[in-house]
This record gives sequence, C-alpha cells and structure tokens, in this order.
Amino acid sequence: MTPTEGAGDHPLGARLAEVKGVERERVHRIELLGDGTGVLLAEASGDRDRYERLLAESEFVDDYAVTGAEGNWYAYVHFEPNERVEETLAAFRDSELMIEMPIEALPDGAREITFVGDEAAFADAVPTDTDYYEVELLETGERPPRADDLFARLTQRQREVLSVALELGYYEDPRRATHDEVADELGISPSTAGEHLRKIESRVFAQFARER
Repeated sequence: MTPTEGAGDHPLGARLAEVKGVERERVHRIELLGDGTGVLLAEASGDRDRYERLLAESEFVDDYAVTGAEGNWYAYVHFEPNERVEETLAAFRDSELMIEMPIEALPDGAREITFVGDEAAFADAVPTDTDYYEVELLETGERPPRADDLFARLTQRQREVLSVALELGYYEDPRRATHDEVADELGISPSTAGEHLRKIESRVFAQFARER
C-alpha cells in the first residue's frame, strides 16, 4: 500500500519521511482507540535524537516513549489521526481480516502488509478505488494458523469482543454474563455481539481441531 501524494497522508508520517538519517523499519502495532486517538509501536533506526525531537515537536503526538540504545529502537506513540488514517484503521478494525504484524516499511514510503482472511473479506476491507493510496497485490496463498498463537485467526474487533466477554464472565461456569451485557459494554446490539461470539468460537474451536 502506497499513500497517494497530497491525498491526506498523515502529517507526522510525511514529516518523518522527509527527515534525513532516520529510517522507518516496521510497525509492530497500530490501533484506533475508542476516543478517536491512535497508538503505534514502531521500529526505526538511524538518528534517534532527531527522531525524538520530531515526536516532541509534533502537534499530532499526545505522548511517546522511545527505548533502545544501539541499532534499531522502538517507539510507542499516542497520536491524533487525520481523516485518512482514522478511516483506514476503522475499516481494518471492523473487517473480517487480520493484519499479521509486523508491517514492513519500504524505502519509497510504501507499506508491505500481510492480511489473513478470505478473498471476499479482503475485497471489502481494502478498496482499490480510493484516492488515499495505491494497492499492489504481491501474492496470495494458504496460511495455516501458528501453533503458538491460539487467536491468530481472530480480527482485532473479535479480540476486543472476546476480551470483554472474558472480563464479564461470559465463559465462566456457571455463566455470569449474557449477550445483552456483553453488547451493552461494547455499545453494540445483542445480535451483533452474538454474531461476533459465534465467529470467535468457530475459529478458535476449528484451530483446535486442526492441531489434533
């Protein structure tokens, strides 16, 4: 995915791309929070002091922390997304796709992203007719779930629903929460909560069956 020049690219990303001596390597986590802000865990290399100064001076950064002394370092950034970033992250969050981290940052500003999901979900979540970015499909293929990651096939939204269900005691015996209570906590309808939970259970149990 390559951002289209002048079509709403985030100012922080555009500024980082201009900085000499700093190389953005990969993104290990990026999420849209409930308050409309975003969080990012990124890996970079080069002039760390210059990188930190840019974060400190940016009006789009609410908070940040950088760790690592030599070679590559990691930056946690709590930032204010613009319209393009907010719409893109919201679309990924609500889709049936999972983004397999890390996202690779290429020298020309493009991002190489691996999506896990079926073909229909990919077509819905990654529109190719947008003015925000250009999409080039590199390859497709079968991707078995990783044995060390039970929830590898859950989308970000499904993981959020599962977290709330577990916190409320939906899966305890005896059950301490209902679909309605899970839905209220998430701000969605009971039918939508039930649909999410059914998909979560189907994907997790199917993975157990494949590993036997």
